Amino acid sequence: MLVLSSPSGAGKTSISRRLLELDDAIEMSVSVTTRPKRPGEVAGRDYHFIERTAFDLMVNRRELLEHAKVFDHYYGTPKKPVEAQLAAGRDVLFDIDWQGTQQLKEAARDDLVSVFILPPSTGELERRLKTRAQDSAAVVAKRMGKAADEMSHWPEYDYIVVNHAFEQSVAQVHAILTAERMRRHRQVGLPTFVKGLQQGQ
Repeated sequence: MLVLSSPSGAGKTSISRRLLELDDAIEMSVSVTTRPKRPGEVAGRDYHFIERTAFDLMVNRRELLEHAKVFDHYYGTPKKPVEAQLAAGRDVLFDIDWQGTQQLKEAARDDLVSVFILPPSTGELERRLKTRAQDSAAVVAKRMGKAADEMSHWPEYDYIVVNHAFEQSVAQVHAILTAERMRRHRQVGLPTFVKGLQQGQ
């Protein structure tokens, strides 16, 4: 499980989408959310948009791997699709905040790699939030106010990527994914393969 987190506007969603285009062996975990759909978002691809009552039911039935309240809306990761992908030997990409990452760590620390994306500066972060033109000035100000708190969680992550240049950041995250796949304990069938080599096969 590869987790990408960042303050709103630092680039985690754009990096996630590019990573999915580059690598066929990783699937996106599609979160459920109670927030309204933004322009350009596709239900089922970006999020599953659900009512608050349905969200509460999923929490009560323990159908979510993690869940959190962010900017007055609720987000969560459905458990079954993630477990199915992992069982099929595929990696799963998560675009979630620090609260969700903490919950995932408690549930599956050994199978989790976390990356925190930082903006190159607060000025650039604000510029990106304004440029995407999805939020009112009041919402942008609220996101900027929360960014300092979100960034304070950077030491909890395995890797830090400062998003100076988009393609470079994508390459860095892809390098992390590749390296983590090569870890000894993640290479399925390796002991049998090495034993065969030692026996001259």
